[in-house]
Amino acid sequence: MCASTNRFGVPAHAHLQIPWICFKSLRRQRRQSAAHLRILPFLKLATLSFEIPPPISVSVRSRQAGTETEREPSAMEALGPGNLLASSKQNDCLFLPGPPAPAPTPALFQPPRRPGLGTVGKPIRLLANHFQVQIPKIDVYHYDIDIKPEKRPRRVNREVVDTMVRHFKMQIFGDSQPGYDGKRNMYTAHPLPIGRDRVDLEVTLPGEGKDQTFKVSLQWVSVVSLQMLLEALSGHLNEVPEDSVQALDVITRHLPSMRYTPVGRSFFSPPEGYYHPLGGGREVWFGFHQSVRPAMWNMMLNIDAFYRAQPVIEFMCEVLDIQNINEQTKPLTDSQRVKFTKEIRGLKVEVTHCGQMKRKYRVCNVTRRPASHQTFPLQLENGQAMECTVAQYFKQKYSLQLKYPHLPCLQVGQEQKHTYLPLEVCNIVAGQRCIKKLTDNQTSTMIKATARSAPDRQEEISRLVKSNNMVGGPDPYLKEFGIVVHNDMTEVTGRVLPAPMLQYGGRNKTVATPNQGVWDMRGKQFYAGIEIKVWAVACFAPQKQCREDLLKSFTDQLRKISKDAGMPIQGQPCFCKYAQGADSVEPMFKHLKMSYVGLQLIVVILPGKTPVYAEVKRVGDTLLGMATQCVQVKNVVKTSPQTLSNLCLKINAKLGGINNVLVPHQRPSVFQQPVIFLGADVTHPPAGDGKKPSIAAVVGSMDGHPSRYCATVRVQTSRQDLSQEQFYSQEVIQDLTNMVRELLIQFYKSTRFKPTRIIYYRGGVSEGQMKQVGKSGNVPAGTTVDSTITHPSEFDFYLCSHAGIQGTSRPSHYHVLWDDNCFTADELQLLTYQLCHTYVRCTRSVSIPAPAYYARLVAFRARYHLVDKDHDSAEGSHVSGQSNGRDPQALAKAVQIHYDTQHTMYFA
Repeated sequence: MCASTNRFGVPAHAHLQIPWICFKSLRRQRRQSAAHLRILPFLKLATLSFEIPPPISVSVRSRQAGTETEREPSAMEALGPGNLLASSKQNDCLFLPGPPAPAPTPALFQPPRRPGLGTVGKPIRLLANHFQVQIPKIDVYHYDIDIKPEKRPRRVNREVVDTMVRHFKMQIFGDSQPGYDGKRNMYTAHPLPIGRDRVDLEVTLPGEGKDQTFKVSLQWVSVVSLQMLLEALSGHLNEVPEDSVQALDVITRHLPSMRYTPVGRSFFSPPEGYYHPLGGGREVWFGFHQSVRPAMWNMMLNIDAFYRAQPVIEFMCEVLDIQNINEQTKPLTDSQRVKFTKEIRGLKVEVTHCGQMKRKYRVCNVTRRPASHQTFPLQLENGQAMECTVAQYFKQKYSLQLKYPHLPCLQVGQEQKHTYLPLEVCNIVAGQRCIKKLTDNQTSTMIKATARSAPDRQEEISRLVKSNNMVGGPDPYLKEFGIVVHNDMTEVTGRVLPAPMLQYGGRNKTVATPNQGVWDMRGKQFYAGIEIKVWAVACFAPQKQCREDLLKSFTDQLRKISKDAGMPIQGQPCFCKYAQGADSVEPMFKHLKMSYVGLQLIVVILPGKTPVYAEVKRVGDTLLGMATQCVQVKNVVKTSPQTLSNLCLKINAKLGGINNVLVPHQRPSVFQQPVIFLGADVTHPPAGDGKKPSIAAVVGSMDGHPSRYCATVRVQTSRQDLSQEQFYSQEVIQDLTNMVRELLIQFYKSTRFKPTRIIYYRGGVSEGQMKQVGKSGNVPAGTTVDSTITHPSEFDFYLCSHAGIQGTSRPSHYHVLWDDNCFTADELQLLTYQLCHTYVRCTRSVSIPAPAYYARLVAFRARYHLVDKDHDSAEGSHVSGQSNGRDPQALAKAVQIHYDTQHTMYFA
């Protein structure tokens, strides 16, 4: 019998029989039926975490170590029970079928060492927003700080420790300037005269009305050697001591934490010399983000939205778009009150009617009744209680006649205590970050405010670095420890990788070569185009906005462009009707599915931001399994060949076609054997919303190009159900085991081969920015850096795979966490760059590899599947399951894709 080979060049019969495994579902906690899987014996794994910048604000999540077996695992054992497949932020564990095994002995997870530097590409000189740190060869002393009462904000803790250091200067601290992280960790340059005993101290802070007393316990923890960090950086130690890096980070962040408003790992200050109002009582604050990496100190410009310090009356007028408060002579309507409540609930206000004592309160609600009618039980001197209105009370108690007694009151503190304040005696407290979703206009203003050229951004960062070192003299805390941060950005030498060639189809079999990450599809046809025979159009825009003749013109032009692209749409749509509202989506789609056999596509015309979009995707993706393509009415009324071409890119991918593929002879050698590419991401509800669930998504490639992908998605625990430790590690994909198992099985069903290699991309956040030395233009697409600013020994690199915008490029940072494939630097960098060109939605390279991008799309699409159709889908965050009391099982069912759709790229 002849040994046949497959298109990957391996024997088709090569396999390993794994008899059974019992999977335990994390959700249902029940045993599942045994599964028989054949897996090639030389299965190899490569795991990369990559870090990308979000569009506006930037934050950093800490790394957490995982575990692995003590001995060197084999290729198969690396995926067996107990072994770790970790992201740089959290511990995502992946288990594949295998026989039961004894629990392994835990050992520290250690990423692979750098295999060498890359050499492919044209050299380029760059400036990075990294600054060299000069570290002294000293020991620093780590102390534990325990402050009672607990659960105080870091700001208060810092005040307590600062007061403690000053108050006990003679007895304990002397001239020490400790670095403190606002929680439990304090570092000093010299040992304190307390030995290893715990010392209990009492610290008093002046309060509003009365002083606050805190009990502070201070105890020695350890000696941290900065010399060991220097030895690791010079290559004399294999591992970078994390305790040394943490100590450096705390020390360098201490002064900014005291001087500015901290938000995560960023620092902001009130606007000076500029003013960027966002409307609705919000404004733009500029700040910076800083972090310490081995031998480097990183600074990055940052902006965020804050609430403007102003009288609550003015805030209300901005929120409700009231031009003149004196014209508001009637009480607020119910809709006005609801809108105002939504904006002000949770904010801190300070009162103005008590002289110098500006007591602060947190708003919990807005009263339904105005101050002239809102009553509360007033305790009299004789011990009795009488009902008194808020307006009467302020007139009697403070001789204050309210100007706006017809407006509601703020209810502050705890709701059950019934504490009410008139709007006119309250101001919004400064320095409160806006954690609610911005409107489209506000987001646009934020983007414009941060869009700066590379030279401008470089100058601003340099100014911030110098000011932090020099304002009021050098940073006393850095000086205390002998730490010096250099003022100049780091100059590095990168390489511009060659762009991959992309194969198209049709008679000509045209090849496209991207230029600066962009290529043109004109004169080219899809590698594998789908013929569309039965399709429908549903227009949810008003007929006066989108007339029938405009619809006819749009469909004719779409058919022409699709034919040119190799995806012929045959004939006119079988159905073309107008409709109104989200309630009509489900009955219309059910009618279409029953009436038109073989219906392949529904084109939906939307009037703008509307709940219809979420309902279309819910019904199409999860309920009926129908492919849908939404189009904004403005693109129907005034269309263009580019817009129509982009629509064809999405439609062809959704229906199972292939837009283009990497030219086979240019692909890395990893493609010579069956390989599956995985991408994973977790999305969370908007900041400040702890009730809605997080959503995890994993996608996997389903062919050898790779071009087609399948997705699997899960609803995860909401933030309010997490402990503090879980909250900070919530990026963990809780059911990764079964999600990957589903994709591996589907890969076999799609290809009839078992993957011998797994390449897994997992997302994160980056602080990197680059500009070309001596140039004000963009950093070229394909620019990669794997030296100077990277880890001293581990396998990581920066890659800017897309064309930069307005001169300042933000590269993604890739960190290899596991590699059985023994990739060279060039192989992995080229592979990653090529995958950035396989994103089906556009003819340009994107900032992260396609599988990781798809995982993000899948997670965001699942959030729409949970949107209540009675709410505006533009918010994308209202989870109907929470309001209707649906349990986790119901939420999990809501995001499950229909069988007819689940093996397609419905998310394209």
